[in-house]
Amino acid sequence: MNNAGIGLQHRRNFLKSAAVFGGAALASGTLKRAFAQAAPDFVNHIGLELFTVRDAMSTPADYEAVLAKIASFGYKEIEPATGYAGLAAKDFRAMIDRYGLSCPSTHSGLPAGDTIEQRLEGGRTMGLLYVENLNVPGGGAGRGRGAGAPMGARGGARAGGGGRGAGQTEETVKRQAQTLNENGKVAQKFGIKMIVHNHTAEFAPLADKPEMKPYDILLTETDPSVVAMQLDIGWASVAGQDILAMFKKHPGRFECWHVKDAMDIKLLTPAMTEQQRQQAAKLVPVGLGDVDYKTIFASASLAGMKHFCIEQDNASQWGDSVAAARVSLQGLTKMLS
Repeated sequence: MNNAGIGLQHRRNFLKSAAVFGGAALASGTLKRAFAQAAPDFVNHIGLELFTVRDAMSTPADYEAVLAKIASFGYKEIEPATGYAGLAAKDFRAMIDRYGLSCPSTHSGLPAGDTIEQRLEGGRTMGLLYVENLNVPGGGAGRGRGAGAPMGARGGARAGGGGRGAGQTEETVKRQAQTLNENGKVAQKFGIKMIVHNHTAEFAPLADKPEMKPYDILLTETDPSVVAMQLDIGWASVAGQDILAMFKKHPGRFECWHVKDAMDIKLLTPAMTEQQRQQAAKLVPVGLGDVDYKTIFASASLAGMKHFCIEQDNASQWGDSVAAARVSLQGLTKMLS
C-alpha cells in the first residue's frame, strides 16, 4: 500500500495522536501505570515486532538507538525480524539487557553457529522461547519457503500479507507440519518451541480440497508440545476469521500473538478474493482500525496467550515508524483501559 492509499482523516488522526502522546503522558512510568490498571497480566509482556521499525534500523548503531527509544515508550519485549545487529548471541543479549528488554521470540532464525546445537544454545542465551525457523541445512524451514530458507529482511510477501498457503495441497501442508514437529523436537532440548505465523493465505482454500484451509491442517497436524501458533490477529481478521471462535475451537494453542490493526475490515465480504481483501483493508496503528482488541484480550487465557507483540507492516508509510509504534502502544493501552 502506498501513501495515496491511506485516508487523509486517518493520517490526521495519527499526527494528532503522535503529538499528544509525545508529551508527558507517554513518560515510561505513566504508561506502565496506565497499562497495569488496564491489564495487569500483560504489563510485563508489551512487545514490538521490529519489522515495524525496520527502516530505522539500517546500521548497528541505529538498531540500538531504536531499542532505547521503544524501551522508553514502555515496550518490554521485542521480536527481531531483520537480524541481530551483526552481534553474537551473548552481545545481543547484553544490548537488550541494557534497556530492560527481553526477546522471547524471533522471526530472524537462530543466531550464527557452526552447528544447529550451537545456534540453539545461542538462542537460549538470547532468551528465546519461540523461533519461526531453524534453517537446518538440508531440512525444511517450517515455513513453506524451501529448505533452510533465511528469515532476514522479510520481503514483499510480508508487506503484502502473502505467505504460506496459496495454491497448496493437503499433502504439502502436512509435510510442513511434519517438518515443524521434527524441528520442534530438536529445539525442545533447549527450551525453545517452533511457532507458526500466519498472513492471509493460510486461510485460503487448498488447491486439491477447497473445503479445507492450510491453517486448519497446521493446527491439527502439529504437536502442541513442540509447536505453538503465533496468531497474526490482524491478517486473520482481514482473512475473515472469527478470532474468538478460533480460541474456542482450539483452546490453548495460540501462545503468541501479533497485535495488528486494519481499517475497513468491516467492508470486506465473503465473496472477495484474498488479493481483494488485502487491497481493501489498510494497515494502521493499533487503535485506529476495526479489530476489537479489548474483547480479544479478554479471552487471552482461553487462547493460551503467553507473549504478544504489536506490529504494523507499513508503519514507515505513516511518516515515522518509531512514532507509529508509540501510537500503537498508546492505542492498545487505551483500548484495554
